[in-house]
Amino acid sequence: MKMFGMKQGERGFTFIEVLVALAVLGIIAAAFLYALASSSKSTSLSDERTSAESLTRTEMEYVRDSIYIPAIWQYQLPTTPPSWDTGHALPVGYTGYSVNVSASLVHATDDGLQLITVVVYHGSKTVFTLTGYKAD
Repeated sequence: MKMFGMKQGERGFTFIEVLVALAVLGIIAAAFLYALASSSKSTSLSDERTSAESLTRTEMEYVRDSIYIPAIWQYQLPTTPPSWDTGHALPVGYTGYSVNVSASLVHATDDGLQLITVVVYHGSKTVFTLTGYKAD
């Protein structure tokens, strides 16, 4: 029997062959989409960490360049700037980030050395923490 578009003796694909081919294509497509999603998430996390590290180092340098205050102190940006510079704010471009900066004495008495801790949050998640020292 001769079918439309087919020559005598030619066979077409069976239904099973078509289903197997579609299943293989579906598996390949799913793996490709998973790889794209993983790559996108990885890039987003990397950007978040890089931004937080930059903000942390910026704040640490700000504190080191500021006057020495012989006490235990802390401030939070963007809500509570430091008492010695009430105009200090987060740099432009760090929407959604917050910073907690604190100073504690290294020794029981104030000998001009403080431990500075800078913690950066993105939303409510801690992203980066840096500790360093400030000397009078």
